[in-house]
Parts: sequence; structure tokens; C-alpha cells
Amino acid sequence: MKKELTCVACPLGCQITVEYEGEEVFSVTGNTCKRGDAYARTEIVNPTRSLATTIKVINGVHPVVPVKSNKPVPKNRIFDCMKVINETSVNAPVKIGQVLISDILGTGADIVATNND
Repeated sequence: MKKELTCVACPLGCQITVEYEGEEVFSVTGNTCKRGDAYARTEIVNPTRSLATTIKVINGVHPVVPVKSNKPVPKNRIFDCMKVINETSVNAPVKIGQVLISDILGTGADIVATNND
């Protein structure tokens, strides 16, 4: 099989072609840097995404605090992770860098505050 991707590993945005079967990648072409090759292989075998959103804050200055995953989570688990996050609320005060959800859904990613409240 062939798949065309636009690489997001660097600002160049190379048009990459990946030839693969199942999870075996045979070739990656069109990339101008090594990061493009790694991005394409990951995107075919196990696509991941960084997650950025908000969590409700109880008794805080603001009703929510921005958060992000400290590492990418599997793309097919994003909606499951969002369900957990949307059901979560934390008590103020919240500090930047504070882990609000550890190892969300066993993905190995922590959900971390990116602002104070």
C-alpha cells in the first residue's frame, strides 16, 4: 500500500510517500530530513498526538486551568482520554507543572497544568 503524508516534524512540510503493508514499512520517500522518516514510520505504525485542553478547577480564580500531556498519546485513545479529562475536576490552588492526572488510561502520559490557578 502507499500513503501520502504531509510531514509536521519540522517547518518544511515535506510531502512524504510511505510504502507499507500492515505495520511493516518498506520505504519512505520525499522527506528532506531524518525526522521526516521517523515521523512517517510512526504515523503508519503507531500514530500519536500531543493533547492540550482544560480541566475544571474548584474554588479557583478561573473556572478551568489549561493542561497538556507530557508526551504524545496514541491517536486512537484521544477521545477516551478526553472523557477522563472532562470528568475530572481539581481543587485550587493549581501550579504550573503539577501533574493532575497520572498515567492517563495506562498510556504512560501524565496530564500536567500549564498555568497557575
